[in-house]
Order: sequence, then C-alpha cells, then structure tokens
Amino acid sequence: MLLTRAAAREIDRQAIEDFGLPGLVLMENAGRNAAAEIRQFAVPDRDQVFLILVGPGNNGGDGLVIARHLDNAGLAVRVVVAAEPARFRGDAAVNLRVVERSGIRLDWLGDADAADLFPRLRDLLAGGTVVVDALLGTGATAAARGRIAVAITAVTAWRAEQPHRRVVAIDLPSGLDCDTGAALGPCVHADLTVSFVAAKAGFAAPAAAALLGEVRTVDIGVPRAVLAAVARSRADG
Repeated sequence: MLLTRAAAREIDRQAIEDFGLPGLVLMENAGRNAAAEIRQFAVPDRDQVFLILVGPGNNGGDGLVIARHLDNAGLAVRVVVAAEPARFRGDAAVNLRVVERSGIRLDWLGDADAADLFPRLRDLLAGGTVVVDALLGTGATAAARGRIAVAITAVTAWRAEQPHRRVVAIDLPSGLDCDTGAALGPCVHADLTVSFVAAKAGFAAPAAAALLGEVRTVDIGVPRAVLAAVARSRADG
C-alpha cells in the first residue's frame, strides 16, 4: 500500500481517536524502530557522529526519539533544532523536554541571525558523519522557508562536499511532496529513507528516486484494523 498525505493523516487519526492509542506511543514506536534501521545502515564502526536535524512538528518529535535511542546505544549524538522552543507542541514538546534532560547536546538555530545561519550550520555539520533529517514530514505542501530551508540547503552542500558521509531521511526527505514525489523547493537528498507504516505515494514517481536513496518501511504499532479500514475507504472512493 502506498500512502497519500490524507491516508497517512487518517491512519493517525483513527489509531489515536477511534482506537485510543496515544500519539506519544506511536511517536515512540516510530523513533525506536527508525533508530534500529539507522544503526543497521550506518554503524559499521563506532566512530560515527550522528547529527539529528529537527523541525518543530511531529517529524521533529520522531527525530528526538531517534536521538534518545541512538544515545542509549552509546553512540555520539548531537541534535540541531531548527526552530524556537515555543513552537514545539504536544508529543514533540514532550520528547524535546526528555532530550533536554538527558544530557544530549542541543544546538539551537532559533536565535541565529539570518546572515549567520548558513555558516553556523556548516560548522555544526562539519563535525558529523551521518545526518538524520527530521525537519519536515508528510504535511508539507509548499517550499520550505526560513531556517528549515537554510538547513536543507546546508545539508545538500555538506553531502556534496563529503560524499562518503550519509543522510537518512525520516518518513520522507524534507522538501519532497508526499503525494507527487516532486521537490517543492529545496529538498534533502537522502541515502536512506525510513518511512513509517508504508511507502508514500510520491515515492513511485521516477524523479523521486534520486532523492530517496534506499527506502525501508517500519511499523509504528498501528492496529491492522486501522490499515484495513483506510485501505477499504480508498478502494471505495
């Protein structure tokens, strides 16, 4: 099954509202299982330094869970937050507080001047060997702006300059349209995309292949009944 933006949103809604599964549990499952895939993909040696780039939405919340699980595994982790703390809400805010109290290094971009942002990101990225892109999720429908756009541009430059280093996208590369597979503007070029529940509809577009890299899907604990109901509604529609 390929998930459109609307189908992904409906799966979350039914799991949370109709089945009573807390969103925090889904986020924890997503981040833990994504971290396991990242470790399998990118940890042939213990000298890797993981830079987790997070935005203020649920995709960023997934990234914060990933950071915690990589840190628990004894790996070197730094989190780069491309938003002000006040923009974090709900489950993402919960996980931000956990990471803050866990002693994981956090670098905040929310207070950076526009002129200083790219050089600051360039310096932060220079210390990493694997970037985990948790900036934007399936809800993005327009080109990234502001700090997120600069972060995507910086990651693209870093990857081009350091081809032996790798980028892992969470759910989909930031800047990619979930439904069409087109780049909405600046877009992350991933070596691995870890997608939740199922691949997204836009992944089937030929132009998306160069942005996705290898695609792996992970379970987040959504009941099978929810997936079956959403599949039926799509077939009926």
